[in-house]
Amino acid sequence: MRHQIAGKRLNRTTGARNALRRNLIKQLFEHERIKTTKAKAAAVRVDAEKLITLARNSIEAEDSKKVHARRLAAARLGGNAILPKLFDDIAPRFVNRNGGYTRVLKLGPRKGDGAEMVLLELVEE
Repeated sequence: MRHQIAGKRLNRTTGARNALRRNLIKQLFEHERIKTTKAKAAAVRVDAEKLITLARNSIEAEDSKKVHARRLAAARLGGNAILPKLFDDIAPRFVNRNGGYTRVLKLGPRKGDGAEMVLLELVEE
């Protein structure tokens, strides 16, 4: 029984699962919409929204807190390549929004194995 254990395992080892989540979040921020399975979208959505909230809250913070927020995001995403887009482009769009930055649209089953496919995208304002 998995009582009080947060997160989905997605039939992967810890390293592979972390890499999958990291890559999906990076792709979501880069392209602003990704097509994936329902289970992966549910696992990634929470982490992506937390990162957007972190970036959004650092906009009006003092300089030391801005640097700290960028370092936290870099540690979570595993690099600095996508950080400018997250902090300078995506986060300012959601300043007046209290959560719910992503949307999941169902696309139906995948032809090969019947997995439920969804479109995970950032909400437009």
